[in-house]
Amino acid sequence: MESPNLTLRDVPNEERPRERMMQYGAQALSNAELLAILLRTGTVQESAVHLAQRLLSQAGGLRNLVDMSLQQLTEIKGIGEAKGLQVQAGIELGRRLARSGMTETVTVRSPEDVSGLMMEEMRYLQKEHFVCLFLNTKNHVIGQETLSMGSLNASIVHPREVFRAAIKRSSASIICVHNHPSGDPTPSSEDVQMTQRLVEAGDIVGIDVLDHVVIGDRRYISLKEQGLM
Repeated sequence: MESPNLTLRDVPNEERPRERMMQYGAQALSNAELLAILLRTGTVQESAVHLAQRLLSQAGGLRNLVDMSLQQLTEIKGIGEAKGLQVQAGIELGRRLARSGMTETVTVRSPEDVSGLMMEEMRYLQKEHFVCLFLNTKNHVIGQETLSMGSLNASIVHPREVFRAAIKRSSASIICVHNHPSGDPTPSSEDVQMTQRLVEAGDIVGIDVLDHVVIGDRRYISLKEQGLM
């Protein structure tokens, strides 16, 4: 029977995540082992690996962990503010790495290009995030901004906010992107109506809305390709 007071010092070297990572590489580690390295230490009652396993279990998996607030993290026994911040810092580094290629030299000419830029950043989000990509006359991405965070199934966006942000960046055109937390990127009637409003407003101010891409889990749908705008 396993001791209730198992700490990392009691775990054989070959089972410790840092030692395993040095020997086999990060790709060989489980999610819990990688998370344990971020947590660094466990508690008096359990090792860092056991704490990481419990954190993932109570969060409902890695995908749900991504969107947890600091308050939600610290409500889990054994996760104090410092550990919660370490987890959030690791998640944010992953997000930044996912979008690190998005510089002014990135050219967007198709929905596939948009998916390549935004899929890993948005597919795990548990609420709808409405993001605008701002482009210059050469279709280079010159900026990105999250303009709305909605509920699990709705995102409210006003054309005023969208085009204020676009004008501020001297954008020639924009591409709208939002995620469906369900993983199904099929656009809703509200998505279509909102897009049509944005297209009309863009015609008035002289900034083209090139596309609206809905991100699901490893899937996307372009409203432009579907003839919905």
